[in-house]
Amino acid sequence: MRVLRRTIKASDIQSPAMLADLLDGHDYLADEGLSTAAYLALRMGRPLFLEGEAGVGKTELAKTLSAVLDAPLIRLQCYEGLDAAQALYDWDFARQLLHLKAAEVAGVTDAAALEGEIYDRRFLVARPLLRALETQPSVLLVDEIDRADDEFEAFLLEVLSDFTISIPELGTIRAQTPPVVVVTSNRTREVHDALKRRCLYHWLEHPGFDREVAILLRRLPGCTERLAADVAEAAARMRRADLVKPPGIAETLDWAAALLTLGATRLDPGLAAASLGALLKYREDQEAVRAEWNGRHA
Repeated sequence: MRVLRRTIKASDIQSPAMLADLLDGHDYLADEGLSTAAYLALRMGRPLFLEGEAGVGKTELAKTLSAVLDAPLIRLQCYEGLDAAQALYDWDFARQLLHLKAAEVAGVTDAAALEGEIYDRRFLVARPLLRALETQPSVLLVDEIDRADDEFEAFLLEVLSDFTISIPELGTIRAQTPPVVVVTSNRTREVHDALKRRCLYHWLEHPGFDREVAILLRRLPGCTERLAADVAEAAARMRRADLVKPPGIAETLDWAAALLTLGATRLDPGLAAASLGALLKYREDQEAVRAEWNGRHA
């Protein structure tokens, strides 16, 4: 007999501990601070603003919340030059032109009627923000807001304030149930206080040694405790060093996976050096780490 799984709503989650357990069930190990911040964001209906180094699990939290709530993840990847049209909606000009040509062939001459037809909802291309407002439930991930311009940041604040969008040709669209919103920043620049005030804020640290070991063991079947401990210890040393880009948990997972692929059960110096490109993405960082390793083993 098929057992139907009940969809969990945000209102069903009764405590940070319960949310942490649900996240754990999807292999995301959140500490008390993060699970509390995410719980409050869900229950209070506020966006969650996550800031921290790249690779510490900000984007992954949004993906896991989507899985926990069985809600579509709608992702808006920010970049320099992103504008409202690219994030909100656009008109499908090619289809509108085809419609006008078809009307011309059919002998339609009523200009007012044609204008009303070409600005019909069927010709509207919904971008991430509009899709999130029209999809219930949904999880909206605004990823790397620090890469967007100040003007877009101000626009986003306006949308998040009341979860409504005005389309001149169609009217106002309001979210019946606001999406769960996760905003992330790698802090390449400071985000304005106005946007942060609209959100609940949490700084995501690199995981501690024990939690990183637990993450490696959970995410990588076949990883030995010795290898997980060696990788976590090496990554922690690199984060304390003066590197261009210290590794995050995403990189340590890649490195451990590469070492497993090479047959490692512990951090063998030769295999570690050969697979360092899975962990460090800058030549200067790789040279500095290899020099430090050579010095310790001299």
